[in-house]
Amino acid sequence: MEKIDLKAVLPALYNAPRGRFVIVDVPPMSYLAVEGEGDPNTSPAYEAAIETLYAASYTLKFLTKAAMGRDYVVPPLEGLWWADDMDDFVTRRKDRWRWRMMIATPDFIDAPVAMRAIEKARAKGKALEAVSFERLEEGRSVQALHVGAYDEEGPALEALHKRFLPANGLTPAGLHHEIYLNDPRRTPAEKLRTLLRQPVRAVA
Repeated sequence: MEKIDLKAVLPALYNAPRGRFVIVDVPPMSYLAVEGEGDPNTSPAYEAAIETLYAASYTLKFLTKAAMGRDYVVPPLEGLWWADDMDDFVTRRKDRWRWRMMIATPDFIDAPVAMRAIEKARAKGKALEAVSFERLEEGRSVQALHVGAYDEEGPALEALHKRFLPANGLTPAGLHHEIYLNDPRRTPAEKLRTLLRQPVRAVA
């Protein structure tokens, strides 16, 4: 049985040069998602959301393998981040952050199948948070690879919003998006690899 790996199928979406911004066109993609707010380092809701999201994602993987004969690698964790004042990301005022944590799903999975997996996980007591199945259409985006601790992303975000976007006639057209390419529980902070993405549009 072939095992689909989205990182191999869509390499441009999971790779970018370190410390240099590139423009990519992101196709519409589907995700399992859990939304919340607060400091991800201290919020119990954030930890619960991540556990719930992985439980639902692996339940979905095994359900589609058994019912549809199709297998896939569970993609890396992703997050959309926002606040009333987007400068809170540069200054790292995390208590003001809002987030939607996500794990992508292959295109052959539709909403009914995803909801079956969510309900199955919930019935086993593994999905206590509100998990949704969402379609995200980001389109034209700017992204770069950040290597290092999450709290060191500030200069890259400032360079993106204060220099790169204005210099290229672009403005944000969606939420700040991060893709976590390795596991922070098993990776030293200085070696963490995070893809930073910002959907954009041309300035009118």
